[in-house]
Amino acid sequence: MANTTINNAVAAYANAAKALTGAVDGDNGAATAAGETFGDLLQKAAKESVKTGAESEKQSLMATAGKANVTDVVTAVSAAEVTLQAVTAVRDKAVSAYQEILRMPI
Repeated sequence: MANTTINNAVAAYANAAKALTGAVDGDNGAATAAGETFGDLLQKAAKESVKTGAESEKQSLMATAGKANVTDVVTAVSAAEVTLQAVTAVRDKAVSAYQEILRMPI
């Protein structure tokens, strides 16, 4: 099940990259015409993840003060949870790839 989640997360990031950069299958993906690289894509994804977490925190704080709709709070917390799972899956995949590279003979 964890491998499926990781694969889904990787596929989601790949699709997001294609959508943001206009890349097509067979494209080398090194950089787009606008100069955006894979690192730029990861940086954007990280910023969006932090933004999602901050929105969740904001909604939770508003709920404790009695100023937020419960539906909005649940939606924000669920979005933050899914974002955290995706980020964790990508991190795990990157660590796994790095470890695999270290095992390669020179």
